[in-house]
Amino acid sequence: MSGVGRERFEQRWGGGVVGIGAADVARLVGAVDVPDALAVRHREQALEWLSGTEDVFRREKPATPAPHLVSYVVPTDPSTGRVLLVRHRRAGLWLPPGGHVEPGEHPADAARREVVEELAVGRPRLLDDGRPRFLTWNLTVGPDEHVDVSLWFRLDLADGTVPAWDAAEISAARWWSAEQVRAAPAEGFDRHLPRFLASVEG
Repeated sequence: MSGVGRERFEQRWGGGVVGIGAADVARLVGAVDVPDALAVRHREQALEWLSGTEDVFRREKPATPAPHLVSYVVPTDPSTGRVLLVRHRRAGLWLPPGGHVEPGEHPADAARREVVEELAVGRPRLLDDGRPRFLTWNLTVGPDEHVDVSLWFRLDLADGTVPAWDAAEISAARWWSAEQVRAAPAEGFDRHLPRFLASVEG
């Protein structure tokens, strides 16, 4: 996280509970919904990994250790179902805000921190009682290929709100319906985004 991002988080949110370990994360993972067969497999992979190590937080760039934890946070208007995605400069994809979970950090606090850092959202409120709604065991793209174990949270945000994004990481932000995502070229998004949207529809 940049110094500016950390300052924003401390000023606007104040930090959260720290000091959690693999067993705590495993309890979160075990409670995540599994809407399809791939979700079942990803949860099994994550639980097996968590049962064998305490080294679950990224300590060194680009990917030490691998796998490691990531929190995605999907800004969502519950009344319309539309979601806010950002165009990530490095990945070249439309993605939810998110990033690596810092050592000892609760993944929900990481989700809050990331939307403060990337979108300057003041005192963010997570939906679903602050629980992750989805999980992916995801092989990243690019020169530093590795596995991210990503917990997907939802943020309550009014449709049409376009926060001030971090221009160093993000080139654009826009609201999408599930239908618009499905109609667009799949290679422009995280490969699991359509599955996430299907899991929360209805």
